[in-house]
Amino acid sequence: MLRIENLRLRFGGVSALNDVSFNVKQNELVALIGPNGAGKTCVLNCISGFYRPQNGHIYFEDYDLTKLPPNKIAEIGISRTFQHIELYTGLSTLDNLMAARHVHMRYNPFWGVVYFGKARNEEIKHRRTVEEIIDLLDLQPVRDSIVGMLPYGLRKRIDLGRALALEPRVLILDEPMAGMNLEEKEEMARFILDIFALKNPLMILVEHDMQVVMDIADRIVVLDFGNKIAEGKPEEISANDEVIRIYLKK
Repeated sequence: MLRIENLRLRFGGVSALNDVSFNVKQNELVALIGPNGAGKTCVLNCISGFYRPQNGHIYFEDYDLTKLPPNKIAEIGISRTFQHIELYTGLSTLDNLMAARHVHMRYNPFWGVVYFGKARNEEIKHRRTVEEIIDLLDLQPVRDSIVGMLPYGLRKRIDLGRALALEPRVLILDEPMAGMNLEEKEEMARFILDIFALKNPLMILVEHDMQVVMDIADRIVVLDFGNKIAEGKPEEISANDEVIRIYLKK
């Protein structure tokens, strides 16, 4: 279980999160929704170690994530996508996915330069994992293409693949369908459900498309101006008067 307890985050005089608490259980996809500026990405950044909250804790298994640097958080199995795509645009799809395997690479720089023995065998193992992700996300036609030359929807899918290449136990998706057309959203939703079924990570989804959220989320947490205003199953949230007034009616 991932537990977020009384999270409080301030930037100078601006309060971004006010005692936010919720958890994510195994076999559960939790969606985080709310208006722009509600604090959704702030929660994700605190989980990832990019922000340090002034108060509160985030626990995953025996780890307090608020005390770990981002690289250690990635090493224990927490990965994410970004609202604004953060890929290596001059590299191929394959190379972007291989770059995400760095936390699992154990050979030293010398053997990496020589590329023999242990380094070569380990590289082959990582390549197999990446090829499985390419097949899972239907990226075969662009496996050797330079990412910066690809359409936006494909780059979002590669961003998802790179997060998956870390073999996450917690997968965080920050608006994975932003800017996509209807067909691309349907494809992305299918890929997310496939990953959830096959890999079984704890999953947190931030998304503004309420149809997608209501269709795929097991539970929804609603934020507004850094405060948690509701939490429940999709049917409960869609009938919540305060959520409708603040967010769903827009």
